Amino acid sequence: MVKPSYTKDDIRKIAKDENVKFLRLMFTDLYGVIKNVEVPVSQLDKLLDNKLMFDGSSIDGFVRIEESDMWLYPDLSTWMIFPWGSEHGKVARVICEVYNADRTPFVGDPRNNLIRVLSEMKKLGFTEFNIGPEPEFFLFKLDPQTGKPTTNLNDKGSYFDLAPIDLGENCRRDIVLELESMGFDVEASHHEVAPGQHEIDFKYADALHACDNIQTFKLVVKTVARKHGLHATFMPKPLDRINGSGMHINMSLFNEAGNAFFDEKDEMQLSQKARYFLGGLLKHARSFTAVTNPTVNSYKRLVPGYEAPVYIAWSGHNRSPLIRVPIARGLSTRLELRSVDPSANPYLAIAAILEAGLDGLRNKIEPPKPVDRNIYIMDKEEREANGITDLPSTLHNALKAFEQDEVVAKSLGPHLCQSFVEGKRLEWEAYRQEVSQWERDQYLELY
Repeated sequence: MVKPSYTKDDIRKIAKDENVKFLRLMFTDLYGVIKNVEVPVSQLDKLLDNKLMFDGSSIDGFVRIEESDMWLYPDLSTWMIFPWGSEHGKVARVICEVYNADRTPFVGDPRNNLIRVLSEMKKLGFTEFNIGPEPEFFLFKLDPQTGKPTTNLNDKGSYFDLAPIDLGENCRRDIVLELESMGFDVEASHHEVAPGQHEIDFKYADALHACDNIQTFKLVVKTVARKHGLHATFMPKPLDRINGSGMHINMSLFNEAGNAFFDEKDEMQLSQKARYFLGGLLKHARSFTAVTNPTVNSYKRLVPGYEAPVYIAWSGHNRSPLIRVPIARGLSTRLELRSVDPSANPYLAIAAILEAGLDGLRNKIEPPKPVDRNIYIMDKEEREANGITDLPSTLHNALKAFEQDEVVAKSLGPHLCQSFVEGKRLEWEAYRQEVSQWERDQYLELY
């Protein structure tokens, strides 16, 4: 998806020519949930002049009620007209950065935070951090009476299946058409391994706009699915005994010379910078997992036997380790982190991943040797002999690792870090107090 370049006058003209009647001003809260303020197009000039305010005290992780007034600063490159309109006219969206009442960037805005980390990257001589996400999702049937989601899958298909087995094909095709009409460069669309599970891949972008694209993608998927009588969910593991949904992150650093991860003289054609970055990712993997896999449910996906990575290792070939080096080289040289899931706030997740990699570069952290065997069939002793450790098994353990790592905590900054830990501790405590059906089935009669 090519990043557009619009002036204020461009946007005024487009809004008039396209009969735009409403503006949806979007931003993202602490937990990755899309928020928006909708205003009539008559407010366009105020928006373009950074004169629109909103109440930030009602947004998770933002500010206290006595500090509620905040400004919305539009990023004009994110201007987009939704393909679905109404009889009243079209709706355009623009993604905004959140500013304090005194016109300073709000440190609790996840997008502002990523901009901060990217500026630190640029001080090290890099120009761009490119991200290619691979988000997966499930389609469930809606209850025709209530309109609420059920746990009934819309198909029994599997990897790369076709209709009529893949009943989500028409929905998926409409999603692709909507995305393309909005400027997305869709590269692939297919049924995933689990019944009712799908994946749509779109072209990489610079980190900030890749995160914007992820948020837009989620909105489009959910909107189109509903038109088909379906509910799309990015919950990592909505059903047991089947594969969960991941969001593999392909990443590469660029400098003035090109892809900083590529070195044609190296045996694997990986540069020393790529290896240091990889070393940082592996060193901090346990710590950033709380951010890249931020829900209680995330850890139901990160278990052996369902293709999700649970072991901290890397390889240029097999897909069982945490990090893989895809075969493409040259400008396409990249690392693929396979643990991330789509419940993550993309702005926070990418900030944490980037900070971990930059720590590897700053401190010249060498990665261990690659593991080219299937780790899933190794026993515990073999894994220990190869220096392979595990990702955290619960959100509780992930938060403990996060709090002990100054580098990953730095990637969020003090405000976001405190709010994130407090919120996720509450989530864990609420989960601990809930008695599941599995426990009743297992113990009610036995004891």
